[in-house]
Amino acid sequence: MTAPNISPSAPMSASTVSDRRPSIGSWLIAGALGILLLVGSFIVWRLMGARGQGAMGMPPGVPVQLEPVQAGNVQDASEFLGSLEAQTGVVLQPEVSGRVAEVYVSAGDRVSPGQPIVLISPERTEAEAAAAAANVTAAASAQQSASASLQSLLARQLELEAELALEEAEFNRTQQLVAQGAQSQQELDLARRDLEVAQAALASARNEIAAAQANLNQAEASFSQAQANQSAAQQNLQDRTVTAPIAGTVGDLNTKLGDYVTPNSAITNITENASLELDLQVPIEKRDRLQLGLPVELLSADGEMTIATGGISFISPQADSDTQTVLVKARFENQQGQLQDAQKVEARLIWAEATGVLVPTVAITRLGGQTFVYVADEGTAEELPPPAAVPPGMPAPDQVARLRPVQLGELQGNNYEVLSGLEQGETIVVSGILNLQDGTPILPQSATEGPPAGEDPGQTPPS
Repeated sequence: MTAPNISPSAPMSASTVSDRRPSIGSWLIAGALGILLLVGSFIVWRLMGARGQGAMGMPPGVPVQLEPVQAGNVQDASEFLGSLEAQTGVVLQPEVSGRVAEVYVSAGDRVSPGQPIVLISPERTEAEAAAAAANVTAAASAQQSASASLQSLLARQLELEAELALEEAEFNRTQQLVAQGAQSQQELDLARRDLEVAQAALASARNEIAAAQANLNQAEASFSQAQANQSAAQQNLQDRTVTAPIAGTVGDLNTKLGDYVTPNSAITNITENASLELDLQVPIEKRDRLQLGLPVELLSADGEMTIATGGISFISPQADSDTQTVLVKARFENQQGQLQDAQKVEARLIWAEATGVLVPTVAITRLGGQTFVYVADEGTAEELPPPAAVPPGMPAPDQVARLRPVQLGELQGNNYEVLSGLEQGETIVVSGILNLQDGTPILPQSATEGPPAGEDPGQTPPS
């Protein structure tokens, strides 16, 4: 039996097309019925939900906290990492070698200039100082003896000079009388002899005075040398006691009792932290903005608090060729002692300050790459729930949250600067924003009532 020959290009029969049309129509009808059923279910759910809320006593609005928009101080600032350096500090090293005999301080002690720190084996030095003191006493006695001898000879010289003058007068008178024939030549010879004896005695006294003066000079030189030796011995004894040259705080002690130290040994360091300098490396492109006196703030470890405020005291005239930065120094007073030498700190260099509009970071909502805040506004009748939906004893909301786009500036602590979109005095929502949409009724709460249920007061809405 031969099968019928059906051409592929033959048109489909009318009966076939008409058989498929009822099937497509039934699908469309079923889909429309399904949509109507979903819409009806949604309306019923909304009505039942509203009634259920009224029955369960649920609030008719979202509990939120509101704050008025306020103006605050806005800083144009840059943050840097810097290192603090004490303006006064020394490393203590002994002047002599020896063993540590006494340690007078502990690490962390506050010391004054001249206060003893350690003592280095002073026994032999004390003996040398005592011997030097004895030599000074002996030299002083010798000097006094030589001076007394000289004074005695000088007094004797005065007597001899007076006797010589007398003998000269006697000789002249005798000579005149002999010339007049009143006395004999023998009397003149005797007068001449007495004059020559007086002259010889005076010359001898003068020689003795010169010798006594030389002896006194030698005694004075010996006394001076003895005093110098005593000073050297006392200085050597003083060098055995290492003292604080400045006021400050004692650092870690590198030596202990019995250690042998030399002039190259570092015993400890003393640092005065009352005034500190901060070294900052500022990029060269900001060099034109640098000025002496610009305020600099030191920030806490978390960057939330300002722990000290100072000002720029030095701007380097040269740039670092490797880093292309400019060295800047800022000085800080550290009366409370909360800063340390060589401490690494985060610093904020404030270029300028002005007044601007600030809002808390928790009030910011980010949607689609844009930033918004919810502003409290009067609600319309369509937005607010009907009185019948408000449970007895509960307040009826009269405000709604309006979603408003804003342009933000720099972060200022826990606040953002708002460049546009808000005005000072407007009221914004600062909590409960995760439960809001544009036009949602809100119920303001005081800060003492706490955040809405299920929300962290510091939570920031997701982007």
